[in-house]
This record gives sequence, structure tokens and C-alpha cells, in this order.
Amino acid sequence: MKKITDQRVFVQVEKAFDEPAETIFDAWLDTDMLSHWMFGPAVRNEEVLNLTNDPRPGGRFSFQVRRDNEILNHIGAYLEVDRPSRLVFTWGVDIEPGDESVVTIRITPSATGCVLQLEHDMDIKWSEYADRTEEGWTYMIGLLHNYLQRQKHQ
Repeated sequence: MKKITDQRVFVQVEKAFDEPAETIFDAWLDTDMLSHWMFGPAVRNEEVLNLTNDPRPGGRFSFQVRRDNEILNHIGAYLEVDRPSRLVFTWGVDIEPGDESVVTIRITPSATGCVLQLEHDMDIKWSEYADRTEEGWTYMIGLLHNYLQRQKHQ
């Protein structure tokens, strides 16, 4: 789902999981887990070069990959870290400094596990990318779900 105002674009994605909230929350912060569902050859044709993470308010992350001979460094800073229910961070690529957006993740317990709600808040200049952003996060959260299902059966 997306909402566009005169200054902001909000992309929202939601997914139910069978796992407890703590597992889903940790999957966003553990660099080993991230390399299996958000980055790397299991996700797309890319090589993970370096994943560093300091998951605390004010802490920063850097997720560096090589895609098609181009090095991309996804960077950001944590604004809120409230395990296991809320994670808020800036999101950007280092080739476009000062152009970060904000991602908010809410995880609420459910009868069968939990529900993840992701909201990506971007400047209006990115409105033409709203559909692509929604598709990308939907895909990534689906990969997280698939990764956790595989882990259960190992």
C-alpha cells in the first residue's frame, strides 16, 4: 500500500510470520541472517563484500555488495531500537549522501507468531519509485519468510 502527500511518499508492507517477534526482529540486525535473505547470491546476482552493524540508537550500519561490477553501500543510522517490537532507521546508498529515507518496522505478536508492518517514508521526489519500492520490500520480506522456513527444516 502507498500513500502520497504533497511532500512525502509512504510505502507500507505487511506480512504474518509463524515465528515469534524476537526472531523477526533479530533477522533485521544479525549480519549473518541478513546475508541469507536481504543480500547476497541467495537474493540476487550479487556478492556480499562487507556487512557491519551497530544496532543501537545512534548506531550505524553499512551493507556493501557488488552487483554487476558496481559496488553499492546501503547505509543508515538507527533512530529507535526497541526489541522485539519496533525498529526505526534511515536508509540510503552512499553514492547519494544526504538523501536518506526512514524505514519503520513494527512487529506485533499474533496467535500464531507475529505480524511485521514496514513503512518506508521517502521524499516526494521519489514518488515515481513508490511502486518499485513497495514491490522491493514485499519481495524482501517474502525472502525473509522463506529463509526462516528453510531454517526450521534444517
